[in-house]
Amino acid sequence: MNIGIAGGGLLGRLCAWRLLREGCQVTLFEAGSLTTCPGAARTAAAMISPLSELVDSDRTVYDMGMHSLQLWPQWLAQLQQPVHYYDGGSLVTAHRQDQGLLNQFANTLQHKLGENGYQWLNQAQLQAQEPDLSHFSQALYLPAEAYVDNHALLDQLLADITAMGGTLHEHCAVELLQDNRICSSHGIDTFDHVLDCRGIGAKQALPQLRGVRGEVMWVQTREVQLQRPVRFMHPRYKLYIVPKPDHQFIIGATEIESEDMSAISLRSNLELSSALYAVSPAFAEARITRTDVNLRPALLNNHPQILVQGRCLRANGLYRHGYLLAPMMVEAVLDRLLQRQHSPFMEQLLRTTQPEAVTP
Repeated sequence: MNIGIAGGGLLGRLCAWRLLREGCQVTLFEAGSLTTCPGAARTAAAMISPLSELVDSDRTVYDMGMHSLQLWPQWLAQLQQPVHYYDGGSLVTAHRQDQGLLNQFANTLQHKLGENGYQWLNQAQLQAQEPDLSHFSQALYLPAEAYVDNHALLDQLLADITAMGGTLHEHCAVELLQDNRICSSHGIDTFDHVLDCRGIGAKQALPQLRGVRGEVMWVQTREVQLQRPVRFMHPRYKLYIVPKPDHQFIIGATEIESEDMSAISLRSNLELSSALYAVSPAFAEARITRTDVNLRPALLNNHPQILVQGRCLRANGLYRHGYLLAPMMVEAVLDRLLQRQHSPFMEQLLRTTQPEAVTP
């Protein structure tokens, strides 16, 4: 089977890699650089956090995320070179004056989950897990959470796709996907099936798609050591801190209903910095190595979707759940293409419309 894929972000690379493993021929088109991957997949903190996301979403997203949490270690073990993956859970904490926010988080989680998917840690237990957070009196430990080194993952997926014989076209904007054809600056290519994994780049084909702006900051310091992601509850924002290689941390909190791709705002910079300092004054001398902005692709209900139009499948709408839901989504795409039944979420994901008229 010969498959054309538009979009070289996380979803496109995972689809290409899994299809090559199934013996398919794959051609991957990317409007930008495949080496640097300018999309949301590289900007993301790459948390796999079904419990944390359940507080602000619904049970469907949680169930999909738990399925992905099972797939990630299996898939990562199949890469030709290892990629750092930590599945030792995450922490949620707050200062004493904001304890009510932490209690509300726990109560909402228990209400939606119907069980305790977390563990309360006292100060001594917290110190045993994360010594540099021992100034907090307590925290919630969420065991069923993980994170991955997304930069290393994207690079390794590209290396595996290349080594397995995938055809790559970078700096090659896709102008149109019609049934089994991809029209791009490379020309018109015909395949058995085509996949549209362009994220916000598919907005012309999916008018209901919108971009949700996210802003992150990278800092570097040897003064703070963290093993796992930490969420910090604050009246004005919910900060997350995710450890990365080389004593770096990625910090984020913002979620703005805007498709503005300009640089991070002064306000966001100040809020992220002050919140980070509030988590630990030891961050005071951390060096800000970079800031980044990108757009998360979201549909009206903030749920992912696979739209079938003849021999064209459009997989989109991962919203802020890219790394949480991507393996589940890719599994469903391959089920549809290869006519198998591994995915338990096909009914929730699949939508079918008439294919666009093919231009001669």
